[in-house]
Amino acid sequence: MSLALTQPASRYGVLLVNLGTPDAPTAKAVRAYLREFLSDTRVVEIPPIVWQVILNGIILPIRSPKVAKAYATIWEEDDSPLRAITARQTKALRHAIESTLGENIHVDYAMTYGNPSIKSRIDDMTARGIDKIAVLPLYPQYSATTTAAVFDKLNKHLAKVRNLPEIRFLKHYYERDSYISALASSVTKYRSIHGDADKLIFSFHGIPKRCVNKGDPYYEHCKYTAKHTAKKLGLDDSQWMMTFQSRFGAEEWLQPYTDKTLESLPKEGVKSIQIICPAFAADCLETLEEISEENAEIFKEAGGEHFGYIPALNDAPEHIDVLVELAKSQLLNW
Repeated sequence: MSLALTQPASRYGVLLVNLGTPDAPTAKAVRAYLREFLSDTRVVEIPPIVWQVILNGIILPIRSPKVAKAYATIWEEDDSPLRAITARQTKALRHAIESTLGENIHVDYAMTYGNPSIKSRIDDMTARGIDKIAVLPLYPQYSATTTAAVFDKLNKHLAKVRNLPEIRFLKHYYERDSYISALASSVTKYRSIHGDADKLIFSFHGIPKRCVNKGDPYYEHCKYTAKHTAKKLGLDDSQWMMTFQSRFGAEEWLQPYTDKTLESLPKEGVKSIQIICPAFAADCLETLEEISEENAEIFKEAGGEHFGYIPALNDAPEHIDVLVELAKSQLLNW
Protein backbone atom coordinates (compact mmCIF):
# COMPACT_ATOMS: atom_id res chain seq x y z
CA MET A 1 0.00 0.00 0.00
CA SER A 2 1.26 3.49 -0.80
CA LEU A 3 -0.03 6.92 0.09
CA ALA A 4 0.23 9.53 -2.66
CA LEU A 5 1.67 12.80 -1.37
CA THR A 6 0.68 15.89 -3.30
CA GLN A 7 4.17 17.36 -3.62
CA PRO A 8 6.71 14.58 -4.27
CA ALA A 9 9.53 17.13 -4.56
CA SER A 10 9.09 18.06 -0.90
CA ARG A 11 10.66 16.14 1.94
CA TYR A 12 8.46 15.03 4.80
CA GLY A 13 9.15 14.43 8.47
CA VAL A 14 7.22 12.95 11.39
CA LEU A 15 8.20 14.01 14.90
CA LEU A 16 6.91 12.08 17.93
CA VAL A 17 6.99 14.16 21.11
CA ASN A 18 6.70 12.92 24.69
CA LEU A 19 7.05 14.72 28.02
CA GLY A 20 10.69 14.22 28.90
CA THR A 21 13.17 12.69 31.30
CA PRO A 22 16.33 13.60 33.16
CA ASP A 23 19.60 12.54 31.55
CA ALA A 24 20.61 10.47 34.57
CA PRO A 25 19.08 9.24 37.86
CA THR A 26 21.06 11.80 39.86
CA ALA A 27 19.93 14.76 41.94
CA LYS A 28 21.81 17.16 39.65
CA ALA A 29 20.25 15.82 36.44
CA VAL A 30 16.79 15.58 37.99
CA ARG A 31 17.06 19.14 39.31
CA ALA A 32 17.88 20.46 35.82
CA TYR A 33 14.97 18.53 34.32
CA LEU A 34 12.46 19.55 36.99
CA ARG A 35 13.53 23.19 36.74
CA GLU A 36 12.69 23.26 33.03
CA PHE A 37 9.49 21.25 33.46
CA LEU A 38 8.10 23.12 36.46
CA SER A 39 9.06 26.54 35.06
CA ASP A 40 6.58 26.09 32.21
CA THR A 41 3.55 28.29 32.85
CA ARG A 42 1.40 25.69 31.08
CA VAL A 43 2.29 23.29 33.89
CA VAL A 44 2.28 25.64 36.89
CA GLU A 45 -0.03 28.64 36.51
CA ILE A 46 1.45 30.71 39.31
CA PRO A 47 2.99 34.10 38.44
CA PRO A 48 6.67 33.33 37.66
CA ILE A 49 7.98 36.08 39.93
CA VAL A 50 6.41 34.24 42.87
CA TRP A 51 6.78 30.66 41.67
CA GLN A 52 10.49 30.85 40.83
CA VAL A 53 11.31 31.76 44.43
CA ILE A 54 9.31 28.78 45.69
CA LEU A 55 10.62 26.45 43.00
CA ASN A 56 14.32 27.22 43.39
CA GLY A 57 14.29 27.87 47.11
CA ILE A 58 12.09 25.03 48.34
CA ILE A 59 10.77 22.58 45.71
CA LEU A 60 13.94 21.71 43.81
CA PRO A 61 16.28 21.28 46.82
CA ILE A 62 13.76 18.98 48.54
CA ARG A 63 12.28 17.05 45.62
CA SER A 64 15.33 16.52 43.40
CA PRO A 65 17.12 13.96 45.64
CA LYS A 66 13.83 12.11 46.32
CA VAL A 67 12.86 11.96 42.66
CA ALA A 68 16.39 10.88 41.72
CA LYS A 69 16.10 7.90 44.08
CA ALA A 70 12.78 6.97 42.47
CA TYR A 71 14.31 7.15 39.00
CA ALA A 72 17.19 4.95 40.14
CA THR A 73 14.72 2.14 40.89
CA ILE A 74 13.47 2.02 37.28
CA TRP A 75 16.51 3.21 35.30
CA GLU A 76 17.56 0.87 32.55
CA GLU A 77 21.19 0.03 31.79
CA ASP A 78 21.98 3.24 29.92
CA ASP A 79 18.78 5.30 29.74
CA SER A 80 15.40 6.05 31.26
CA PRO A 81 12.52 3.77 30.24
CA LEU A 82 10.59 6.67 28.71
CA ARG A 83 13.37 7.69 26.32
CA ALA A 84 14.34 4.11 25.50
CA ILE A 85 10.74 3.15 24.71
CA THR A 86 10.15 6.30 22.66
CA ALA A 87 13.27 5.49 20.65
CA ARG A 88 11.91 2.00 19.97
CA GLN A 89 8.54 3.43 18.98
CA THR A 90 10.31 5.76 16.56
CA LYS A 91 12.33 2.95 15.01
CA ALA A 92 9.24 0.77 14.55
CA LEU A 93 7.21 3.65 13.12
CA ARG A 94 10.05 4.56 10.75
CA HIS A 95 10.20 1.00 9.45
CA ALA A 96 6.41 0.82 9.03
CA ILE A 97 6.24 4.15 7.21
CA GLU A 98 9.15 3.33 4.92
CA SER A 99 7.41 0.13 3.87
CA THR A 100 4.15 1.93 3.03
CA LEU A 101 4.83 5.59 2.22
CA GLY A 102 8.36 5.56 0.86
CA GLU A 103 11.81 6.44 2.17
CA ASN A 104 11.34 10.20 1.76
CA ILE A 105 9.57 10.24 5.15
CA HIS A 106 11.98 10.95 8.01
CA VAL A 107 10.77 9.85 11.47
CA ASP A 108 12.30 11.04 14.74
CA TYR A 109 11.36 11.86 18.33
CA ALA A 110 11.83 14.69 20.81
CA MET A 111 11.03 15.56 24.40
CA THR A 112 9.14 18.63 25.57
CA TYR A 113 11.60 18.95 28.45
CA GLY A 114 15.13 17.59 28.50
CA ASN A 115 16.83 15.78 25.64
CA PRO A 116 16.52 15.43 22.73
CA SER A 117 14.82 18.82 22.57
CA ILE A 118 12.17 19.86 20.09
CA LYS A 119 14.52 22.60 18.89
CA SER A 120 17.35 20.17 18.14
CA ARG A 121 15.10 17.79 16.20
CA ILE A 122 13.41 20.52 14.16
CA ASP A 123 16.82 22.00 13.33
CA ASP A 124 18.07 18.57 12.29
CA MET A 125 15.07 18.01 10.04
CA THR A 126 15.37 21.38 8.33
CA ALA A 127 19.10 20.80 7.86
CA ARG A 128 18.16 17.62 6.01
CA GLY A 129 16.00 19.66 3.65
CA ILE A 130 12.72 18.56 5.22
CA ASP A 131 10.15 21.28 4.66
CA LYS A 132 6.95 19.57 5.81
CA ILE A 133 6.84 18.23 9.39
CA ALA A 134 3.96 16.41 11.11
CA VAL A 135 4.27 16.80 14.88
CA LEU A 136 2.57 14.03 16.87
CA PRO A 137 2.43 14.68 20.65
CA LEU A 138 2.10 11.32 22.39
CA TYR A 139 -0.82 12.46 24.53
CA PRO A 140 -4.06 10.72 23.49
CA GLN A 141 -6.16 13.03 25.68
CA TYR A 142 -5.61 16.75 25.10
CA SER A 143 -4.70 19.06 27.96
CA ALA A 144 -3.22 22.53 27.97
CA THR A 145 -0.71 21.18 30.52
CA THR A 146 0.72 18.67 28.03
CA THR A 147 -0.21 18.96 24.35
CA ALA A 148 -0.36 22.76 24.41
CA ALA A 149 3.07 22.82 26.07
CA VAL A 150 4.46 20.98 23.03
CA PHE A 151 2.81 23.55 20.76
CA ASP A 152 4.35 26.39 22.79
CA LYS A 153 7.85 24.90 22.65
CA LEU A 154 7.53 24.37 18.92
CA ASN A 155 6.31 27.91 18.29
CA LYS A 156 8.92 29.44 20.57
CA HIS A 157 11.64 27.91 18.43
CA LEU A 158 9.97 28.59 15.07
CA ALA A 159 9.54 32.25 16.04
CA LYS A 160 13.31 32.56 15.57
CA VAL A 161 13.46 30.63 12.26
CA ARG A 162 13.57 32.71 9.08
CA ASN A 163 12.65 30.02 6.53
CA LEU A 164 9.78 28.18 8.20
CA PRO A 165 8.89 24.56 7.42
CA GLU A 166 5.22 23.73 7.04
CA ILE A 167 3.85 22.18 10.21
CA ARG A 168 0.90 19.94 10.92
CA PHE A 169 0.11 19.36 14.58
CA LEU A 170 -2.00 16.54 16.05
CA LYS A 171 -4.20 17.76 18.90
CA HIS A 172 -5.43 14.42 20.30
CA TYR A 173 -6.39 10.86 19.39
CA TYR A 174 -8.42 9.66 22.39
CA GLU A 175 -11.47 9.00 20.21
CA ARG A 176 -9.82 6.87 17.52
CA ASP A 177 -11.07 3.31 17.42
CA SER A 178 -7.58 1.96 16.72
CA TYR A 179 -6.34 3.47 20.00
CA ILE A 180 -9.32 2.17 22.00
CA SER A 181 -8.88 -1.26 20.40
CA ALA A 182 -5.17 -1.29 21.26
CA LEU A 183 -5.96 -0.54 24.91
CA ALA A 184 -8.62 -3.26 25.03
CA SER A 185 -6.25 -5.71 23.38
CA SER A 186 -3.56 -4.99 25.99
CA VAL A 187 -6.03 -5.74 28.79
CA THR A 188 -7.22 -8.94 27.09
CA LYS A 189 -3.65 -10.17 26.57
CA TYR A 190 -2.72 -9.39 30.17
CA ARG A 191 -5.77 -11.23 31.48
CA SER A 192 -5.09 -14.24 29.27
CA ILE A 193 -1.90 -14.70 31.30
CA HIS A 194 -2.83 -13.40 34.76
CA GLY A 195 -6.57 -13.98 34.87
CA ASP A 196 -9.30 -11.44 35.62
CA ALA A 197 -9.65 -9.17 38.66
CA ASP A 198 -12.53 -7.83 40.74
CA LYS A 199 -12.10 -4.44 39.15
CA LEU A 200 -10.22 -2.79 36.29
CA ILE A 201 -9.00 0.71 37.12
CA PHE A 202 -8.22 3.31 34.46
CA SER A 203 -5.72 5.62 36.15
CA PHE A 204 -5.05 8.85 34.26
CA HIS A 205 -2.48 11.50 35.12
CA GLY A 206 -4.27 14.18 37.09
CA ILE A 207 -4.48 17.92 36.52
CA PRO A 208 -5.77 20.66 38.84
CA LYS A 209 -9.56 20.80 38.88
CA ARG A 210 -9.46 24.53 38.13
CA CYS A 211 -7.95 23.74 34.72
CA VAL A 212 -11.09 21.83 33.78
CA ASN A 213 -13.25 24.56 35.26
CA LYS A 214 -11.50 27.01 32.93
CA GLY A 215 -12.29 24.89 29.86
CA ASP A 216 -9.64 22.19 29.58
CA PRO A 217 -11.34 19.17 27.89
CA TYR A 218 -8.99 16.62 29.47
CA TYR A 219 -11.53 15.13 31.89
CA GLU A 220 -14.06 14.45 29.13
CA HIS A 221 -11.37 12.90 26.94
CA CYS A 222 -10.33 10.59 29.79
CA LYS A 223 -13.93 9.61 30.47
CA TYR A 224 -14.47 8.77 26.79
CA THR A 225 -11.33 6.63 26.72
CA ALA A 226 -12.23 4.64 29.84
CA LYS A 227 -15.90 4.21 28.93
CA HIS A 228 -15.28 3.02 25.38
CA THR A 229 -12.40 0.72 26.32
CA ALA A 230 -14.57 -0.88 29.01
CA LYS A 231 -17.38 -1.23 26.49
CA LYS A 232 -15.09 -2.93 23.99
CA LEU A 233 -14.01 -5.31 26.74
CA GLY A 234 -17.65 -6.10 27.55
CA LEU A 235 -17.38 -4.84 31.15
CA ASP A 236 -20.38 -3.58 33.10
CA ASP A 237 -20.18 -0.47 35.29
CA SER A 238 -19.38 -2.47 38.43
CA GLN A 239 -16.27 -4.00 36.86
CA TRP A 240 -14.31 -0.83 36.14
CA MET A 241 -13.68 2.72 37.35
CA MET A 242 -11.67 5.82 36.47
CA THR A 243 -9.18 7.54 38.81
CA PHE A 244 -6.45 10.20 38.67
CA GLN A 245 -2.86 9.95 39.87
CA SER A 246 0.29 12.04 40.33
CA ARG A 247 -1.19 15.12 42.00
CA PHE A 248 1.20 17.81 43.18
CA GLY A 249 0.69 20.61 45.68
CA ALA A 250 -2.15 21.41 48.06
CA GLU A 251 -4.96 22.42 45.68
CA GLU A 252 -7.74 20.11 44.54
CA TRP A 253 -7.02 17.97 41.49
CA LEU A 254 -9.33 15.77 39.44
CA GLN A 255 -10.89 13.02 41.55
CA PRO A 256 -11.19 10.27 42.59
CA TYR A 257 -7.50 10.03 43.46
CA THR A 258 -5.85 6.74 42.54
CA ASP A 259 -3.95 6.26 45.80
CA LYS A 260 -6.95 7.07 48.01
CA THR A 261 -9.14 4.75 45.93
CA LEU A 262 -6.71 1.85 46.30
CA GLU A 263 -6.63 2.51 50.02
CA SER A 264 -10.42 2.22 50.31
CA LEU A 265 -11.28 -0.57 47.88
CA PRO A 266 -10.28 -3.54 50.10
CA LYS A 267 -12.67 -2.25 52.78
CA GLU A 268 -15.43 -2.44 50.16
CA GLY A 269 -14.63 -6.08 49.40
CA VAL A 270 -12.49 -5.49 46.32
CA LYS A 271 -9.50 -7.74 46.91
CA SER A 272 -8.01 -7.94 43.42
CA ILE A 273 -7.51 -5.11 40.96
CA GLN A 274 -5.76 -4.53 37.68
CA ILE A 275 -4.74 -1.03 36.70
CA ILE A 276 -4.00 0.51 33.31
CA CYS A 277 -2.75 4.06 32.63
CA PRO A 278 -4.12 5.05 29.19
CA ALA A 279 -2.75 8.62 29.19
CA PHE A 280 0.82 7.30 29.04
CA ALA A 281 2.05 6.23 25.59
CA ALA A 282 5.21 4.82 27.18
CA ASP A 283 6.01 3.49 30.63
CA CYS A 284 7.82 5.99 32.82
CA LEU A 285 8.34 7.03 36.43
CA GLU A 286 4.62 7.61 36.97
CA THR A 287 3.71 4.09 35.90
CA LEU A 288 6.69 1.92 36.80
CA GLU A 289 7.46 3.48 40.18
CA GLU A 290 4.35 5.38 41.32
CA ILE A 291 1.74 2.85 40.20
CA SER A 292 3.53 -0.48 40.01
CA GLU A 293 5.49 0.03 43.25
CA GLU A 294 4.02 2.75 45.50
CA ASN A 295 0.34 2.20 44.74
CA ALA A 296 0.71 -1.58 44.76
CA GLU A 297 2.05 -1.27 48.31
CA ILE A 298 -0.82 1.04 49.31
CA PHE A 299 -3.39 -1.47 48.04
CA LYS A 300 -1.78 -4.45 49.74
CA GLU A 301 -1.28 -2.63 53.05
CA ALA A 302 -4.99 -1.76 52.99
CA GLY A 303 -5.89 -5.45 52.69
CA GLY A 304 -5.79 -5.99 48.96
CA GLU A 305 -4.59 -9.40 47.82
CA HIS A 306 -3.84 -9.21 44.09
CA PHE A 307 -2.51 -6.12 42.30
CA GLY A 308 -1.69 -6.16 38.61
CA TYR A 309 -0.25 -3.35 36.51
CA ILE A 310 -1.03 -3.58 32.79
CA PRO A 311 1.91 -2.00 30.91
CA ALA A 312 1.52 1.03 28.67
CA LEU A 313 1.12 0.35 24.96
CA ASN A 314 4.83 1.13 24.47
CA ASP A 315 6.12 -0.37 21.19
CA ALA A 316 3.52 -3.14 20.93
CA PRO A 317 2.55 -3.83 17.30
CA GLU A 318 -1.01 -2.61 17.93
CA HIS A 319 0.37 0.71 19.19
CA ILE A 320 2.67 1.11 16.21
CA ASP A 321 -0.37 0.57 13.98
CA VAL A 322 -2.05 3.47 15.82
CA LEU A 323 0.98 5.69 15.26
CA VAL A 324 1.08 4.77 11.58
CA GLU A 325 -2.58 5.75 11.28
CA LEU A 326 -1.91 9.07 13.01
CA ALA A 327 1.09 9.80 10.80
CA LYS A 328 -0.90 9.03 7.66
CA SER A 329 -3.76 11.24 8.82
CA GLN A 330 -1.34 14.18 8.98
CA LEU A 331 0.60 13.41 5.80
CA LEU A 332 -2.40 12.66 3.59
CA ASN A 333 -2.96 15.17 0.74
CA TRP A 334 -0.20 17.47 1.89
